[in-house]
Amino acid sequence: MGEAAYHLRFDAGRTSLDLVGTVRERLSSRPIDRLGDAGRLREWLATTGLVPDDQVAVVDGAWLVEFVALRELLHRVVHAELADGAEPADLFRLNRIAAVAPPAVRLRRDRDGTLTRRLAGPPRVAAICSALARDAIDLLAGPDRALLRECEGDTCDLVYLDTSRGRRRRWCASTACGNRQRVARHRGRLATAG
Repeated sequence: MGEAAYHLRFDAGRTSLDLVGTVRERLSSRPIDRLGDAGRLREWLATTGLVPDDQVAVVDGAWLVEFVALRELLHRVVHAELADGAEPADLFRLNRIAAVAPPAVRLRRDRDGTLTRRLAGPPRVAAICSALARDAIDLLAGPDRALLRECEGDTCDLVYLDTSRGRRRRWCASTACGNRQRVARHRGRLATAG
């Protein structure tokens, strides 16, 4: 499966987890990166609402470098917290990123009367990364931490918040990993019976 087969996903339950989900580690020997260039990062930022569509043009290759580094850090911290705990150096780095002032936002009324969110000034990469780091800190130190799950799909390492009734969700998405697992089980039963 090529990179084009994987679209940007926004169903993990928190924006910081959505950033972590823009790369797949276990699909092949080489990770699949959904933020392969500045254009994809602009699309991701606009879709998440971190940077409004009309302000996203400033995002360039330097932003991509910072976001990939933050994504790698968040990936290590979140997965380590699901196991035995993150390294102190990684927690220090996350705290340092979060300490930057997050972007100031304002409400603006569009011509059609709809209220929209707008950044008070030009977007700055450090401020947007700070907002994501703060989201991760709120998640890991707050009540939602108990809802963190890693997808049980054989080829997936996405982490999501399990807000399902009964907290029995097993996959990042039933239509993706869940369906692949059900098909594999069905084929296994057919092979055994045949």
